[in-house]
Amino acid sequence: MVGIIMGSSSDLPVMQDAIDVCKEFGIPFEVDIVSAHRTPVKMLTYAQDARSRGIQVIIAGAGGAAHLPGMIASATILPVIGVPVKSSNSIDGWDSILSILQMPNGVPVATVALNASKNAGILAVQILAISNESLSEKLDLYKKDLVEKVAVMSQKTQDNL
Repeated sequence: MVGIIMGSSSDLPVMQDAIDVCKEFGIPFEVDIVSAHRTPVKMLTYAQDARSRGIQVIIAGAGGAAHLPGMIASATILPVIGVPVKSSNSIDGWDSILSILQMPNGVPVATVALNASKNAGILAVQILAISNESLSEKLDLYKKDLVEKVAVMSQKTQDNL
């Protein structure tokens, strides 16, 4: 199961793509609002209890100072994927990117591009597919579909020249 958390409900439109990826691949997931700054006890409890609830990967989206992914990673052994969110209080998203990306040694957070929760969802699928043959097969089909979509685009481009 994948845990999808974010610092505020205003992050949900960005995080929806990760939710959609989990649905597309048939992966159970949970979604919650967990603020590193406003609900620190809830955040620590979430991180510490996630494994016992069956969570295998956590996707954490946050804007502004974006401490949520790193703080979650500091309190669990589960892989954490950080999604920097360009929020209303963000400096073009760079503050969020750097807050998630610049983790100290020993507390890694996989970081995707700004607002790229779809990539976070796909990375979570790839992590889970290591030990799940059914997911591996679905992922193979997904990647083949990407190849086909590019081939179609390429052909349309050539036809329009």
